[in-house]
Amino acid sequence: MFLTISTTGTPERPATDLGFLLHKHPDKAQAFSTSYGKAHVVYPEASVERCTAALLLEVDAVALVRRGKGKGRGGAPDAALAQYVNDRPYAASSLLAVALSSVFSSAMKGTCQAKPELPARPLPLRVEVPALPARGGADLVRALFEPLGWTVSAEPVALDTEFPEWGDSRYVSLVLEGEQRLADALRHLYVLLPVLDDAKHYWVSSDEVDKLLRAGEGWLPEHPEQKLITSRYLSRRWSLTRQAMERLELVRLAETDDSAVEEIDNAVDEQTDTEEKPVPLAVQRRDAIVAALKATDAAKVLDLGCGQGQLVQELLKDTRFTEIVGVDVSMRALTIASRRLKLDRMGERQSERVKLVQGSLAYTDKRLKGYDAAVLSEVIEHLDLPRLPALEYAVFGSARPRTVIVTTPNVEYNVRWETLPAGHVRHGDHRFEWTREEFRGWAGTVAERHGYGVEFVPVGPDDPEVGPPTQMAVFTVSAQNTKNQNTKDQNTKEEKAA
Repeated sequence: MFLTISTTGTPERPATDLGFLLHKHPDKAQAFSTSYGKAHVVYPEASVERCTAALLLEVDAVALVRRGKGKGRGGAPDAALAQYVNDRPYAASSLLAVALSSVFSSAMKGTCQAKPELPARPLPLRVEVPALPARGGADLVRALFEPLGWTVSAEPVALDTEFPEWGDSRYVSLVLEGEQRLADALRHLYVLLPVLDDAKHYWVSSDEVDKLLRAGEGWLPEHPEQKLITSRYLSRRWSLTRQAMERLELVRLAETDDSAVEEIDNAVDEQTDTEEKPVPLAVQRRDAIVAALKATDAAKVLDLGCGQGQLVQELLKDTRFTEIVGVDVSMRALTIASRRLKLDRMGERQSERVKLVQGSLAYTDKRLKGYDAAVLSEVIEHLDLPRLPALEYAVFGSARPRTVIVTTPNVEYNVRWETLPAGHVRHGDHRFEWTREEFRGWAGTVAERHGYGVEFVPVGPDDPEVGPPTQMAVFTVSAQNTKNQNTKDQNTKEEKAA
């Protein structure tokens, strides 16, 4: 199988700089051993005006079979004859992608010690792959490469030129042209060649997710065909695809919020400036909630709208919380929370303390009764205002825990977020964001209607002009109201017994 990379240049920026970027001298023909044969790098032309590097991979078909990778693994042919008679030595596939990463590893990483400024410079590149398997045809080839800035020519290869009536094969002759950094171009090829072939020659394990994310950095999170790319690259292994998609979503959120992925995933350095970045604020918010729960001596806690289980995970660290129930309407969120908490590997004593259940907060639920405290952390703003009364009754009227903690964004603080356009809410799914006065008005009405007292706690830096970024209300049933409710419940039981 064969691939060429060409570029043009000027006396000021000679095309032979390609040799520095690839770490392969244009005057030498070099050979490299791979697991399945030998890779050769040669330069058919190398001048100031034009330079072409060619990668030729000679596949040892017998070695491919002996290593046991051709028998139904990763989508490779599993028929006995097909192990020996196939297109692996001739068509671009995961074999070529592995050779690219092995032979041009430094170039893919974007490093060049001789000329450190080169890797960041876009070059006029032309990439040619004479025989590329394309399950999906030329249209899919264009759909994968064009969003990355390439001009794509994908000409179908006839099954047999002597018999045109037989039609086209599943192969195309691919030419890519565009202004690209070489490292980006190599990463595009590394991922998309096996995606188009849709048949890896090796067993796909969990480390392939890391390889995909490294090679897809900077382009895969926003690619319109992200799901197809991820699924095919991981040989349609559902668990790995789901893991990769979740991590890509973290990357997308991090880029949207101009934050690091570690911050979005809550692995936050305590020294991070929490005034400018929302995720450290999430850490402060959890700390404030946990402190409020400890102050009420709550042991049995509901996390209503638990999402991916960050608060549940925090509560499990403290043994005073003997029963923790995470509730969410989204099964996907609960699945992520389960993996985050490692429920399948949790010890028996620890697992007895935690439970994840699916449920809607818009309806009363007998399972939510009998708890000391309930937390609604960044939940109410995701509901349409007309649905708030239903949530209010389900939590304060029906479940009626002794303490309810509610946090929500303070819209007045939004002017302090430099990356947030004026008039925009903090998250696309927020139906509203309240001022401090609006939140206090709502909380006061709820408290009065259901027999709670309420206190307000600022979360995050309390700006003297616009207040804190997050506002928190702590509702507590008064002793008299608790006594009245207990009496009412006892009378109800006696009436039913009679």
